[in-house]
Amino acid sequence: MQVFTLYEGSYSVAADKKFIPFNPETDDPKSRPASLFIHIQPFLVQLKDSLILFDTGLGYSNEEGQLILHENIRKAGFDPEAINMVLMSHLHFDHSGGMVHHRAEKMGLSFPNASYVIQRGEWESAFTNPSSSYKTEIFEFLQRNAQLIFIEGSGQLTPEINYELTGAHTPFHQVFLLDDGVDKVFFGGDVLPEPEELLRKFIAKYDFDGRKAMELREEFGKKAAAENWNCLFYHAKTKASGHVSLTAEGQFKIT
Repeated sequence: MQVFTLYEGSYSVAADKKFIPFNPETDDPKSRPASLFIHIQPFLVQLKDSLILFDTGLGYSNEEGQLILHENIRKAGFDPEAINMVLMSHLHFDHSGGMVHHRAEKMGLSFPNASYVIQRGEWESAFTNPSSSYKTEIFEFLQRNAQLIFIEGSGQLTPEINYELTGAHTPFHQVFLLDDGVDKVFFGGDVLPEPEELLRKFIAKYDFDGRKAMELREEFGKKAAAENWNCLFYHAKTKASGHVSLTAEGQFKIT
């Protein structure tokens, strides 16, 4: 199993929920008052004869009008049209914007040959609970044009792909564990978005259920250490992926 990080960039996000490109080397954080600063990186996994994408980023394009996500997939040596499956942790815009591509004011599927795998409850919530975090025009386009696979609860999608409904970040957030019999790769979406979140306990205001998210991070960290998972961190500032271990003092360590 091979994993490729598809770094889409760093952004500031203010109360208007707009993602503005931010270069930590040249931009001054003080020029973005009341902003959060996040990094965004979907992941591509080559699993036997399949190409799997974990979440899709913002869907921003480069100066040539090419999706940054497509550009990164090609740099990894693959054709975006060869993606078989897009596994969605949840549908907030910073994770789902790249499901489609805007070009010349027209919308198209970013991955026309892929199945988009989504928790049914998350899909329904996006339509029934109005929020600036959800861009329903994207979902309406998918409904008309994409191959959608709606799953419910926790289970096994294929012999190698397991999914677990966690809630916590959103009511129907899910995580994935890939197991090809040799390697195990875990994608925790926004329940475990950064390695640093294993190193300290806290309740985040941006989570639907912050206490549950905190408890899940601890649970997944212990499982990752026990079963040698390669964990993928979607919003990591430092290490985009890594293996978790426990020190003699019972603290998490990511290498």
